Amino acid sequence: DTLGVSIRSVRPSRKRLEKKSPNSSSTKYVVDLVFKMLSAQRCSQFLEYFFTDADAQFFKSLGLNCIRIPFNHRHFEDDMNPRVIKNTGFKHLDRVINICAAHGIYTILDMHTAPGGQNTDWHSDHGTHIANFWNHKDFQDRSVWLWEQLAAHYKGNKWIAGYNPLNEPTDSKHTRVIAFYDRVHKAIRAIDPDHVIFFDGNTFASDFSHFGDAHKAWSNTAYSIHDYSSFGFPGAEKYESTPAQVARLRRSYEKKRQWMDERGLCVWNGEWGPVYARRQYDGEATDGINETRYKVLKGQLEIYNQARLSWSIWTYKDIGFQGMVYVSTETPYMTLFKDLLAKKHRLAVDAWGADDTAVRHIYAPLIDHIHQEIPPEFQKIYPQPVWKLGDRIARLSRNILVSEFMIREWTGHFVGKSEEELDAIAASFKFEACLQREGLNAILAENAKLVQ
Repeated sequence: DTLGVSIRSVRPSRKRLEKKSPNSSSTKYVVDLVFKMLSAQRCSQFLEYFFTDADAQFFKSLGLNCIRIPFNHRHFEDDMNPRVIKNTGFKHLDRVINICAAHGIYTILDMHTAPGGQNTDWHSDHGTHIANFWNHKDFQDRSVWLWEQLAAHYKGNKWIAGYNPLNEPTDSKHTRVIAFYDRVHKAIRAIDPDHVIFFDGNTFASDFSHFGDAHKAWSNTAYSIHDYSSFGFPGAEKYESTPAQVARLRRSYEKKRQWMDERGLCVWNGEWGPVYARRQYDGEATDGINETRYKVLKGQLEIYNQARLSWSIWTYKDIGFQGMVYVSTETPYMTLFKDLLAKKHRLAVDAWGADDTAVRHIYAPLIDHIHQEIPPEFQKIYPQPVWKLGDRIARLSRNILVSEFMIREWTGHFVGKSEEELDAIAASFKFEACLQREGLNAILAENAKLVQ
């Protein structure tokens, strides 16, 4: 399974932040101060609360044996101070690796965000839709350098199953990703000849069709697909396990792994899994929606078991959308942000699994405008067809433009909070304060028995 420990968070101030009235000239300064604190520093206490011994114990109790740990490159270096290692990054990563090892759980290290942004989407944390990782060599040089530091630090650690050097690349030329993989493979192997290297396919880990014979230069390497199904997300037709729907599940999966199968290479599914309805937003429809999503989950597992495929489901812990464990709505964090999260859901600001029903009419004229004014042959911009025209407009308008304002609103909630209050907010993510998605966990636990 996947553990999202790469969340960037607030470091509590040693003093209570002064709260001014909305009309005060100091308000903007205070919000800017908190925003800077949130975006530039890490909250060690939050990261320690997020994954503890209790989390590892629970995870192991389900019969699962490997966690993929996504991390942000900024844990290890600052963009304004590149190639200077921050030992706090190793502190946090070592802690989780050691906790997992104590419970017999292997870990896979996933650089989820690389300098400059390795893909066009929000989760590479570069604030734009341009994947500048591929446009500036220095971003690639820094990533190779960082993997050299990681390989030197973790060489010989038997509880690390391997390295996942780049999450979901989107290289529009389909050649630069191969060249980078050549470089990073050589750099890691010069230091660590033993750990498995997991290379994601291009275009969000879905496309190996341009890789040709590149694999011949890569020793002890596995190839990672991310097998999300549209059936597991809002807006899809209801999944009833019909023969046609099962065939679609299988066809999508087999297309992603075709290049590996033709060459007898090792395949790993690094991410997959449906999202789930939440009662505060979906009301009485919640249980029915989630039962349908569990059918998708079971359908995918059946395909994976037939192929004896190893996988890592996304995600272990969140605030109630997809995690095996999720933060209770009664906690200080969820109470503080209740109204903001509801607005964020209504405005479909999050790209992941967004339901745009409430705002579709706002963006439809813009989509129509592009359709009318831009010839069809010029509307297709990579990563099309993964991003259709509506997806691209949503990313730039809702998920970047509107989010840019809402992140400041989110940050403003921390103004006036004492150190004790900030600690309680962070502690909302402790295992003891979380709920378990019992339907999901029961399916995963039962499946673990089948494949042992």
